[in-house]
Amino acid sequence: MVSLAVFASGNGSNFEALVHGAKAYQIKCLIVDQKDAYAIDRARNINIPFYFIDRNKFQSRKDYESAILEILCHHQIEWIALAGYMRMIGQTLMKAYPNKIINIHPSLLPAFPGKHAIQDAYQSQVKKTGVTIFIIDEGIDTGKIIAQRSLEIKENIKIEDLEKEIHQIEHELFSQTLNDLIGGKK
Repeated sequence: MVSLAVFASGNGSNFEALVHGAKAYQIKCLIVDQKDAYAIDRARNINIPFYFIDRNKFQSRKDYESAILEILCHHQIEWIALAGYMRMIGQTLMKAYPNKIINIHPSLLPAFPGKHAIQDAYQSQVKKTGVTIFIIDEGIDTGKIIAQRSLEIKENIKIEDLEKEIHQIEHELFSQTLNDLIGGKK
């Protein structure tokens, strides 16, 4: 079974969905960059070790990521899943995990990169949006796309309902894609 770490910054619903959807991987730890992230409560409830790493306590991104690497090495982590992690990954982690850091984004990339993808798609009045799973690179929401699933935006839908539909797709697609990728089916 492949060892996986999940990085999150907030609610952690994708983290929990990854835990429950695991077949080809086992989540060994959660890394958070926000001390009040609800993902910590989720980790406690399902007995997954978690670590809050405060970026402000480090002189540089390299030092910050080196501290994370120590934790990942301790847990013998082979892959990383970014599940709502709102921080750029630097060279230290990318070199340690080449092509093994997977991210999820709530749009059909390359459309609507960035933090407010659902809102941006909603306000632009496009007819469809969706979810993208990709291998990260140095850019913001760029990298090799592994999977996408589209969603038609219903006329007169409220943004809250669109967000719920997107999150439902995320919860299904992320673990399915990771299982296929790690299990050698992608």
